[in-house]
Formats: sequence, C-alpha cells, structure tokens
Amino acid sequence: MGKIYATESDKHRSAKASPSTVKFLLDYSKALEITEANGLQFESNLN
Repeated sequence: MGKIYATESDKHRSAKASPSTVKFLLDYSKALEITEANGLQFESNLN
C-alpha cells in the first residue's frame, strides 16, 4: 500500500527560464490577437 503514495523524491522542481526567454514569450503574447466570428476563432500575429 505504501508504494502508491508519493515520496519526497517524487516532487517536481520548478523550471527556470532565462530573462530573454521570458521577454520573448511576453512580446509574443502581446502581439497575438484572437478574433471570434460565428463560433470560429482566428489567430493572427501582429508583428
């Protein structure tokens, strides 16, 4: 029964991203525009 419970070694570690990766993702999310029309979603990149 003890094998089905998580142990301390099974915990996950947080991923660390570089500042350039974070900046890229934030800039991309700011440039992404999602438009909905008649139940459809259209994604466009404004760059």
